[in-house]
Amino acid sequence: MIDLRPVGYVIGLLVATLGLTMLPSFAADLIAGNGHWPIFLEAAILTTLVGSLLAVACANGVSAGLTVRQTFLLTSTIWITLPLFGAIPFMTGATNNDFTDAYFEAMSGLTTTGATVLGGLEALPAGIKLWRGTLQWLGGIGIIVVAMVFLPELRVGGMQIFRSESFETMGKILPRAGQIASRISVIYVGLTVACALTYNALGMPGFDALVHAMTTLSTGGMANTDASFGTYGAGIHYVAVFFMISAALPFVRYVQLMGGAGRPLLRDSQIRVFFWIILICVLMMTAWVWGREGVVTEVAFRESLFNVVSIISGTGYASANYMTWGTFPIVMFFFIGLIGGCAGSTACSIKVFRYQLLFASLKAQIRQIHSPHGIFVPRYEGRPVAQDVMNSVMALFVAFILLIGLFSVLLGLTGLDFITSVSGAATALANVGPGLGSQIGPAGNFVGLNDTAKWLLAAAMWIGRLEIMVVLVILTPRFWRE
Repeated sequence: MIDLRPVGYVIGLLVATLGLTMLPSFAADLIAGNGHWPIFLEAAILTTLVGSLLAVACANGVSAGLTVRQTFLLTSTIWITLPLFGAIPFMTGATNNDFTDAYFEAMSGLTTTGATVLGGLEALPAGIKLWRGTLQWLGGIGIIVVAMVFLPELRVGGMQIFRSESFETMGKILPRAGQIASRISVIYVGLTVACALTYNALGMPGFDALVHAMTTLSTGGMANTDASFGTYGAGIHYVAVFFMISAALPFVRYVQLMGGAGRPLLRDSQIRVFFWIILICVLMMTAWVWGREGVVTEVAFRESLFNVVSIISGTGYASANYMTWGTFPIVMFFFIGLIGGCAGSTACSIKVFRYQLLFASLKAQIRQIHSPHGIFVPRYEGRPVAQDVMNSVMALFVAFILLIGLFSVLLGLTGLDFITSVSGAATALANVGPGLGSQIGPAGNFVGLNDTAKWLLAAAMWIGRLEIMVVLVILTPRFWRE
């Protein structure tokens, strides 16, 4: 049997920490004088107390390190347990959601998906708005640490490529995972502060600037208004684009840059490919919008740029209802949401480097067919890729496609139409946020879905945020046998 005490101890500490992060929302409501502050005070006390008791109860089982099975279990259960407590403030007070809606909202926040069941956002208490931003901000830094510390060791989805010494991804200036995590946290906080100050300087109210900075750097996309970024001007749109792109780049490169090594940032092939994808998509989208309008305008370029970056990074903000732009944008936004940003960022979905490896393998296979007696090995950044890395990447691609199909069928069985089912499954599994159609598209939300559909989508968010294979491993009977 697996010793669950080390896992319980870490989860207890994280739950207690989550309780402490409710205090700023308590303070926001107290300062606003809206009478909603007792909700967060009670939730903070309850969450901190339960987390502390769990940690104390499991403290006698703490060892020097975690086994591989314990690490798989810890990584998976964190994103199930924390939303249970993160949902508490949504179930009482102004929102008064039932457990299904509250858990959906909390899961969407912590996985930085950004799908919401809340409407009338402008009228919500300040504490709820800040709590939504806090959940996403915590989820953003959490997934960076998981991606750079845990997933390479667990050999999930080809992430072991960033552990291999031959690739020197970390470089000699980054000797320990703990140091990487602490330095990344400093950078994450710094970028959030810079984003908030810039939003505020361009006219966004200070409180909104703070919350939107948190949901921008986490590429989460939960906004304080139903119109998302459609209520703000051009300057704020361009700033949001800059910080969404910044959040979708590998944070380890920022650490290297701070250490005086700027070349890795410039030479990283996945960064270059990511920018090329954005450039091509924006040019195509802008040309399409210009053609429909019959006139060249800055607004068309800006809205194309903003929404392309928002979807490909998995942020999910919207500056306009692109469902009204015609068929081509709908198709493009669906597929670029399945690309995602760079590995080691807060961005979602498959990630650019996996597509690079997929095409490298495809290229090698084609050359092998042309020259059957030759030996052709897939390469990444000029170096040969090990077969176990390629196997991991292929397995993740296959699992991703099959799960989109499975969740689409299950959502269809709940009564949802084809577009809502397929786009809902894809956007949840890819952690993008808005789907397609009038119900869950950029101008809608998920409140009208039935409870079964919401639980299916919450499960898809959880599986997608953990790169799929982590969850599939713990669901196998072999995992639980000695």
